Formats: sequence, C-alpha cells, structure tokens
Amino acid sequence: MEQEQVRVVREVPDAGDYAVLRKQAGLSPRSEQGIKIGLSNSLFAVSLYAGNEGKELVGMGRVVGDGGCFLQIVDIAVRPDYQGQGLGKLIMDELMNDLKNEAPDEAYVSLIADRPADKLYLKYGFRYTAPESLGMYLRIKKKR
Repeated sequence: MEQEQVRVVREVPDAGDYAVLRKQAGLSPRSEQGIKIGLSNSLFAVSLYAGNEGKELVGMGRVVGDGGCFLQIVDIAVRPDYQGQGLGKLIMDELMNDLKNEAPDEAYVSLIADRPADKLYLKYGFRYTAPESLGMYLRIKKKR
C-alpha cells in the first residue's frame, strides 16, 4: 500500500479537531475553554493533515511557554491509524527546527514523555531529569 501524502501546516489546528485528535491518540481531555485559550497562546505549532482531500487532522505538536527562558513541547499526537509512518519524527523535526531558529540561547526546553515515545525524544537530545529533579503536575478540577 502506498503511503498517503501528508500536508504539513505550521499553525494550530481547529479547536474541535484538536479535541478529537487528543481523544483518538489517547491523550487526556481538555475543556473547551482551556483548548481555545491554550491554542491561541501557542508559540509555535505544527499540524499534519491527510485523508478526505488532505483535510483530516492526523498529527500535531506545539511549543508553549514564556518565549524566552522556559519552553515546553506539548500535544505531540498522531492518530492511531497513521502511527508507525514517521509522523511523530516529522512533528518533532518541525518543532526542533523552530526552536533552534527562534529560541534564545540557554532556553530551557522541557516535555513530559509517555513511554515508549521517550525513545524518540532522546534522539533529539532530551534527557531524563531524574534523579536530580522530578517532573510534577497538578490538574485543576472545578466543581461542576
């Protein structure tokens, strides 16, 4: 089977498509309000489109942060039926090229890696923080 052509767009996806891809890729859900705010505050993003005349979001990744000292790679996701085709690497190539060209010297770039994707990030020079430091998180849950 011939590999389908994937279109690379250097911008955030539509909020609805973003929410659907997060779910398809097994990422945790985000609120509609959070999605709209978050996407609009992205420093850089890449979206991959294929299928249905190149209009289906099949992969994405973003860089967020203060734009100077602290940057974080987030939302690396590839739709399951497109995994295993090198699209995660394509997303990371785009994000890393942007960081190398735009991030200031000494910028601290972090990410939270799920296994086995951590092996991909190691290829880009990322290192585990433990045991010197540990990643931590807090999820805000509002009463509904």
